[in-house]
Amino acid sequence: MSVPAEGTDPVLAGYRQSIDNIDAAMIHILAERFRITQAVGAYKADKQLPASDPGREERQIARLRKLAEDARLDPEFSEKFLRFVIEEVIRHHQRAQETR
Repeated sequence: MSVPAEGTDPVLAGYRQSIDNIDAAMIHILAERFRITQAVGAYKADKQLPASDPGREERQIARLRKLAEDARLDPEFSEKFLRFVIEEVIRHHQRAQETR
């Protein structure tokens, strides 16, 4: 039995289309998340609040690790991803404070 060329396998093409759709949704969700966190950064800068909130960050990580476990997603991966996002948000908040 021969294997169809990569672009002609309808099952693989269907999976890839689903992955592409999910990737697009993730980008839109991240964009919306960052629009909101930029507003938070501007608010914090106006109110002279610290750029980061370590207590909230740890609570969020614990909460999302639990959600990841419930979704059968590797909680270590989830934490790494969330920490990356949090670090980027803090950078934005620090930049907002510097420009105020």
